[in-house]
Amino acid sequence: MPHEALPSTQSAVFAIEVMAARHGHSVRTSHDIGRDQTFAGLVGADEPGGIPHEALVEITGPPEVTVRLFVHDEAVVTVDTIAFDVPRDGVPAFLNSVWTGLVHLKQRVFPPSCTMIVTVPGERSYREAVTLYTLTPWLARKLR
Repeated sequence: MPHEALPSTQSAVFAIEVMAARHGHSVRTSHDIGRDQTFAGLVGADEPGGIPHEALVEITGPPEVTVRLFVHDEAVVTVDTIAFDVPRDGVPAFLNSVWTGLVHLKQRVFPPSCTMIVTVPGERSYREAVTLYTLTPWLARKLR
């Protein structure tokens, strides 16, 4: 299922704020605008959109969620200490899946492992390993 294009960091922040408000979560956003060491000069100042804009969006929980939006359509969504690489256009749908309960943990006995799976309808599932040290009470309730 194609997502609405989010051509800028600001448009992604707005879409995240709308999705969080729809699910009753409050948002705090920090913006990094301009050249700094995390940007490392990937875009020249003379290019269109030459001022890099990154943002960190912190969303109240449960679960605790942070979204780090980078310059080149990249985003890292952290759900209760578990980080997922998500395309910027897919972040609102990913968050909607987290907040509507399309998250579960799959545990295997042998070899011992635990994986957090976020199912986004019409897309691939996002999977990340969960260790004993990263298991939170919210994640433990999602165990199958």
